[in-house]
Amino acid sequence: MTDRAAVPAQRSTHRSAADLRAAVRALAVTFRLSAELRTRLTLSVARVAETELRAGRPVTLESAYEHSAHRQSLTVRLHAPAAPWAASVETLPLPAAREADATVWQVPLPGQRRPPALEALECADPSPTALLEEELRVAVARADALEADRRRLTHELDETNSGVLALYVQLEERDEQLRRAHGQMLRELEDALRPGPMKVDGLELAIHYAPAGTDAPTGGDLYDWFQLPDGTVHITVVDALGHGLTSTSSALNVTHAVRTLALEGHPLETIIARTDEILLPYDRELMATVLLARIDPATGHVDLANGSHPPPLLVSDDGTARFLEVRGRGVGYPMAGSDRLWHERLAPGDLLVLYTDGLTESRRDPYEGERRLVEAAVRHRHRPTEDIPGALAEDMHTVILHPDDTLALTVRRSR
Repeated sequence: MTDRAAVPAQRSTHRSAADLRAAVRALAVTFRLSAELRTRLTLSVARVAETELRAGRPVTLESAYEHSAHRQSLTVRLHAPAAPWAASVETLPLPAAREADATVWQVPLPGQRRPPALEALECADPSPTALLEEELRVAVARADALEADRRRLTHELDETNSGVLALYVQLEERDEQLRRAHGQMLRELEDALRPGPMKVDGLELAIHYAPAGTDAPTGGDLYDWFQLPDGTVHITVVDALGHGLTSTSSALNVTHAVRTLALEGHPLETIIARTDEILLPYDRELMATVLLARIDPATGHVDLANGSHPPPLLVSDDGTARFLEVRGRGVGYPMAGSDRLWHERLAPGDLLVLYTDGLTESRRDPYEGERRLVEAAVRHRHRPTEDIPGALAEDMHTVILHPDDTLALTVRRSR
């Protein structure tokens, strides 16, 4: 004996969309489908049949009910043999399946004591208006529920965003604290690497330095100045290959070696070559250009030695300017050393500019850079000495195509 039972299939033919929708609604009411499920089924059936009905061809609606002790279902078939239904039936408001010339909906039903077709005979048939109102109420309730969910999610998102923003502010504050601490550490390190201001009767000295990047306090550009026992002032300008702390270490080795040799009394013209001999066995990768200047504050006499470094610029008080060219090869270069010494005399008010190539090669054209440096130095020659190096760097770096460590050092003979 089987526990399955079925209500004979019901068929009806329809020639208009309104008639078909009414039939589907009536079927849904008979089988006690919820208002939402009734709406989905009605919209889906009408959408499939739309093309056929507009063409004046009838469609057939068939329904069958099956139930057992464990399951109840309603099968709805729409027969429209000529319908050009190309879209996927799975995208309908109530997904369906295709079989031969029919579109089929399998609708599970809630548990009931007996076939609803029998119980429906005892109930008053609701009017089409009542059904539409019920479906509208369900749609409105569904929209309200979705809006409530949207507001809840928006509120949760706002709270999350507020938390993220607060965290971001905290991270920014912490990052700013770290930047300040890092900057202070770098300034202290830079002060430790560079000699402080030097005051010498008869000379005015000033310096400007800027690294290529902001993540390191210095690079390969370094200077040193000190007064020898005979009263002359020694100045060293070094540009070691590379950037960052590695090149700083190389530049420090050069300046320290030069200072030691100068204080030991080695002739100026031999110091670059002797520095190369001392350092190269310990650092085969070291390459650095070097410029040495020896100045007598009392007479203004200047001696220059050069190892592959950009030439100093001499600007007279009357505005004439010229570069002091001395050939030579830097530390780490073949046959390191200065070919000779350049002898010059600074008149009162004359300005001597020592620099590294980061000042003149920011646009990758050293000749243009030298021309612009002459123009800037002549233009700023009467400013206070301590302001001139920074003013030169500001003028020269209006456009930077090739960032590099930059050093500008000025010496003026007092009037």
